[in-house]
This record gives sequence, C-alpha cells and structure tokens, in this order.
Amino acid sequence: MLTAFANAFRTPDLRRKLLFVLGIIVVFRAGSQIPAPGVDVANVQSCINDIDNQGIYNLINLFSGGALLQLTIFALGIMPYITASIILQLLVVVIPRLEALKKEGQSGQTKITQYTRYLTLGLALLQATGIVALARSGNLLQGCQSPLLVDNGTQTFLVMVITMTAGTAVIMWLGELITERGVGNGMSILIFTQVIATFPTTMWQVGQQKGWWTFTLVLAIGLVIVAAVIFIEQAQRRIPVQYARRMVGRKMFGGSSTYIPLKVNQAGVIPVIFASSLLYLPAMAAQFNQTSDTAWVRFINNYLVRGNHPLYMLTFFLLIVFFTYFYVSITFNPQEVADNMKKYGGFIPGIRAGKPTEDYLSYVLSRITLPGALYLGLIALIPLIALVLVNANQNFPFGGTSILIMVGVALDTVKQIESQLQQRNYEGFLR
Repeated sequence: MLTAFANAFRTPDLRRKLLFVLGIIVVFRAGSQIPAPGVDVANVQSCINDIDNQGIYNLINLFSGGALLQLTIFALGIMPYITASIILQLLVVVIPRLEALKKEGQSGQTKITQYTRYLTLGLALLQATGIVALARSGNLLQGCQSPLLVDNGTQTFLVMVITMTAGTAVIMWLGELITERGVGNGMSILIFTQVIATFPTTMWQVGQQKGWWTFTLVLAIGLVIVAAVIFIEQAQRRIPVQYARRMVGRKMFGGSSTYIPLKVNQAGVIPVIFASSLLYLPAMAAQFNQTSDTAWVRFINNYLVRGNHPLYMLTFFLLIVFFTYFYVSITFNPQEVADNMKKYGGFIPGIRAGKPTEDYLSYVLSRITLPGALYLGLIALIPLIALVLVNANQNFPFGGTSILIMVGVALDTVKQIESQLQQRNYEGFLR
C-alpha cells in the first residue's frame, strides 16, 4: 500500500490532482475556523467548553466539523446540499418533468444539478436564519448566560445570515472543483473532511476524561467496528445475467455473461440522515418554545432530545429501517431493470424474461434489504448505547453516521485512485 502511495505521487498528473484536493481541504478547514461577523468569539468558546449543547444539533454539527456551534462562516457545512440532493432524488420519482430530465442523459443531469444548487441556497438561507435567531435569543447554547453576538441589531442579524448562506455557496463551489480537477467526488470528500476533523479532539477528550485504559478500549472497539463496516459495505448479492446471441447484419452480437450487483447496504448512509433529520425537527420546534411549559414541549425534551432514552433509541431504529426500505424502493426499480434486460436480450438463468424477472428481482431485493436495514440501525445506535453503558460524552468518537461516512467515502476514493494507477500499469492500493 505504501508503494502504491509512492507511485501515486510519482505520477505527475495524479500528483497534481492529489495536491489540488489537499489544497482545497486546507481552504475548507480554514473557512470552518473563521467566525462570522458579529460573533462574540470569547463568549462562544467559553460556553462551548462549559456546557454540553450538542445533543439537539448533533447531526448538523457533525457535517460542519464542529463549526456550527462556533458560528463560523462555514457553520452550515455541507448539510444544506445533502438535504437538497435528497429532496431532488425523491422529487425525480414523483414529478414527471424531473424524471424526463433524468432520462435525457448528461444535459438533463446538468439541469437537475442546477435545481439542486438553487434549492441548497434556499435551505441554507432558512437554516442560517434559524441558527442566528437562536443565537440572538440565547437559546442556541442552553444554559449559557453570556451573549453570543456583539449586538442584537437587525444589521448584524442580516450580515450573519448572508455570510453563512454565502459560505454554503462557496462550499458547493469547492466541492465541484474537486470533482472536476481532483480525485473522487468533491462533496463526499468535503463531508469526509468535516467528519474526521473533530475525531482527534474527541479521542483526546476520551483519554483525558475517562483514562487511557478506556481510550485504548474505545480505539480497539472502533477498529473492530470499522472492519465490520468495511466487510458489510463490500458485501453484495450478484445475480447472474446471460445475454443471448443475435445477428445484426453479418455480425454476431451478445452471448456474454455478467451480473447485477445488489449491495447488502443498498441505501448507504441516507436512511440514517433521514431518521436523524426527522428526529431533529420536533427538538428544534421545542427549542423555539422553551418559554411555554406545555405537555408536548416537556415530552420532547424528556424523550426526543437526548439519545440515552429507550424511546428515542427505538424510534431512531424503526425510522432507519423504514427509510432504508423506502429509499431502496425509489432508487432501484425492478420493473425498469427487467424491461431493459428484455430489450437487450438478457435473462436470468432459470427465470423467464418480463414479469417473472421483475418478481424475482423484487423478492431478492426485499430479502437482502432486511439485513441491510438492521445493520444500519445497529451501527447508528452504537453512540447512543455507549452513552448509557460507559457514560461517554455526546460526541462518541465511533458514531454510526461518522463510521459509515468515513468508510464509504474512503473506499470510494481509494478505488478511484487505484483505477487511475492501474491505467498506468501500477499496482493498486487494494492489491
């Protein structure tokens, strides 16, 4: 593997791409440390150090690399873009115009990408308004008595909202630059960067607060979990497909064998994001109504804000299972796959083309989605269970979402680098 790294940096064009990606990451992390105009940096840092406030904002703060609670110019991170992409994927299924654009190929995908950018800016504007409003009212960091902003004037409010929204636009631009001129998917690499940004600090806090024996135990358990996640992420069910030979003019085509790879985790990390976002909404609503001591506010604060309650864990697990089935059903269409196979003369050995093939694919997909959904649910519950068993802090280092993102993006990026190395007759990373 070290030889493969050396070969990657020895190749001029690949070295330029890797250094370009590293340069973008440096700029990205620098922007995550620059406070937005109007922020009282000293009070914010003091409140963050003294109070555990990350339960309700755990997901957004994760994707911002800890920049959210520090109110930096990149405070929103990549979360608005993720949300916009998910919404567009769902709308493609239900809106015929978007579905037609998807089938047009590259031109249609470019149009959908443009819609995603517009929706990202709209969501960023809404999220920035909500975050700055909470900081202005003193509810962003609960229990903090010091003002987080220099003043509560309208001008400061507008400047902060515009700055954070512009920061999201810059993040989108940086991600697209990585995709075009670097290696790997730009947005995925930026997400990966933000997730691992807080990892060393969190591990150091475990060692300082719980002792180095606990630190070693957590690290060992984390490595085992990462190995298990890699194993599941690589697992797939390969359905063999045979293409019949056909004569076109005087030439013979077809007769090849291939397979349809159905991954055990077909949905990726999307169901975890869906479930976390849905649980985040009632907590945010209760946050804006802290002054009203109503029954529903008390219920949310007691059961749906912190992850150490069994009701929260059960709800989170069931939502992940539901969204796994839901997302797989809208991203993999057995009828469309069966029709395409029939169109090009393909068939599954022992299964007739057409409706029987569609039924067989649906059956296999439903059977393989169940272990994938249970796997996602259990991985996502790891940090919540750790809160109860070892009394760890909210930022448990090997959180489910963190592991899934780190492993998934790392594997994808390494495979892309490996493919470029193999094009130049070098040995790949995974050999």
